[in-house]
Amino acid sequence: MISPQRVEGARPLRARLLSDPRWMVWLLAAVAWLVALGSTIARSGLGDHRALDASGGLSTGGVLAFLTGWQIMIAATMLPTTIPMVQYFGRASLDQPNGRSALFVFLLAYVLLWTAFGITALILDSGLHWLAWQTPWLAERGWILAGSTLMLAGVFQFSPIKDRCLRECRHPMSFMLHYYRRGYRAAFEIGIRQGLHCLGCCWALMLVMFGVGVGNLAWMATIAGIMLLEKTSRMGRRLVPYVGGALICCGLLVLVRGAMTN
Repeated sequence: MISPQRVEGARPLRARLLSDPRWMVWLLAAVAWLVALGSTIARSGLGDHRALDASGGLSTGGVLAFLTGWQIMIAATMLPTTIPMVQYFGRASLDQPNGRSALFVFLLAYVLLWTAFGITALILDSGLHWLAWQTPWLAERGWILAGSTLMLAGVFQFSPIKDRCLRECRHPMSFMLHYYRRGYRAAFEIGIRQGLHCLGCCWALMLVMFGVGVGNLAWMATIAGIMLLEKTSRMGRRLVPYVGGALICCGLLVLVRGAMTN
């Protein structure tokens, strides 16, 4: 039988867990990973942009399936990288009315920005499908696009934009001191601003994810781990050039192998 003293001692811990916004984000990410795993086991192809019309057509069902999978991937891969920022935003919002609602608005703005990026990438991908449909030579050499995407992502790892945006993401306290204000509109604007910094340092890696298929669980886990380490760990700064070199090598390997087999 559980004593009243033990129950009373458990309440503060439970209250702290429920009031800590980081647990909400981790829970959303965990649910997203479970859904992604279930989709992989069921081979549903959820969110796989390659299931769209080969000629580049965007069917309603295909777009909806992609957007569903994209939201799951954002929740699984990108939300965990916002944990430090969510922690500081949650603390800063404690003394304002509806602080939790403001945090929700912040996360909503962040997700909406990444959704806009996904839609843009889908439209561009549709254009590439159409171009391949019109150009049989390119359609037979899909390895050119795959290798070029990997190399683009690798080269971007060494860019000043990547470094600047990563610095902003790694220092959430400084970010909050500069931009935090009370209110829902301010929370939305802060979410967009944070999302832009995140997009600025991770868009190329997400293009790799887009290229191999949104529903590819192995690539999701690999890229999610890379982005999480780059943005939140002490070794993140040292990791960036190694990732860039590895992506460039993989891209060259794909291009050379494709050229040798054609």
